[in-house]
Amino acid sequence: MRWEELDQQPCSLARTLSVVGDRWTLLVLRESFLGIRRFDEFEERLGVTRHVLANRLKKLTEAGVLNKVAYQQRPLRQEYRLTAKGRDLYPAVLALVNWGDRYMGGAEGAPIRHLHRTCGHPMQGVLVCSECGEPVAARDVVLEEAPAFKGQLLPAHWQTEETS
Repeated sequence: MRWEELDQQPCSLARTLSVVGDRWTLLVLRESFLGIRRFDEFEERLGVTRHVLANRLKKLTEAGVLNKVAYQQRPLRQEYRLTAKGRDLYPAVLALVNWGDRYMGGAEGAPIRHLHRTCGHPMQGVLVCSECGEPVAARDVVLEEAPAFKGQLLPAHWQTEETS
């Protein structure tokens, strides 16, 4: 599989990585969730080259994750704002942050605490079942290929509970 062809793969993770699968893109998203919107602010906060930043912002805009919105007409100046599609990446970004806090943190602990606006308590994102609300871990999930992909995607030894 070639990197340029990830968006053509019959795999949601590969397709997602075709948009957000490099460190600079994830850091641009981090800054977007922190409220950074202007090119020069991204550049200053990230320390990334203009060329790399322009490329990542263009890719995120073309993918519909960010929108360019004019904030000044003469001369035309635009800023980048998260779209609904972009905001829907928050759980994935928060999951990566939680993993980093747990496994990559130093003696000082997590550098930023996440407080739930409603109750005010420090929190971590938790994956829950959309149907019953129970927390979900990898061992709690059974995979099943969609009918259009039956027998094509999962390893041969994989069996769902229904078929074993």
